[in-house]
Amino acid sequence: PTNKPIQRVELPTWVFVTEQLKWEAVADEIAQMHKVGRPVLVGTRSIEASEYLSRMLTDRKLEHQVLNAVHHKDEAQIVSKAGQRGAIMVATNMAGRGTDIKLARDVAELGGLHVILTERHAARRIDRQLFGRAGRQGDPGSAREINSLEDELVLKHAPRLAATLRRRFAGRTTPLPGWVRSVFNKAQRRAQNKAFHSRAQVLRHEEDLDRSLPR
Repeated sequence: PTNKPIQRVELPTWVFVTEQLKWEAVADEIAQMHKVGRPVLVGTRSIEASEYLSRMLTDRKLEHQVLNAVHHKDEAQIVSKAGQRGAIMVATNMAGRGTDIKLARDVAELGGLHVILTERHAARRIDRQLFGRAGRQGDPGSAREINSLEDELVLKHAPRLAATLRRRFAGRTTPLPGWVRSVFNKAQRRAQNKAFHSRAQVLRHEEDLDRSLPR
């Protein structure tokens, strides 16, 4: 059980047909939260994605911080300030992990930290860790997952199904029906199973090697 009751609100997942539509929706949501003064933490899967979103935010004149492998020197200090009023932080999944994000005095009244997951990872555990940055220690907060049918996870682990859905919903600019999320669940399970079998194979190889070595 948690130390204090969790107040985090997990908002409905959005899935878009294309990556471009997804990033536009991400930028729109950041702007909306920033307008009311709520801090936003955006998780990206790659350095390239974080830099791309940064350029979009710059074009919209939204002040923000980027935290990835390129900007790592003061990451703990930067992440610790992500709870300030109106702060916007774009970070890769590993950046600043383990650093507490404390809310500024007046931010809790606005709804707390808002977290946006922009692409699922191969392991659901990593996604949950990002969501867990909001609503820590009984603070209010919210989180939303925003994906696209062009994301790496579904292209790699559910390519046919993703292609079928892209054809079916071609031209649609609004979020797809909620059941489309099942494609991402299936792709993530396949990725996790593949990683498990790969680790098991490495372990067996190490055991065989250990037995074959002279004592």
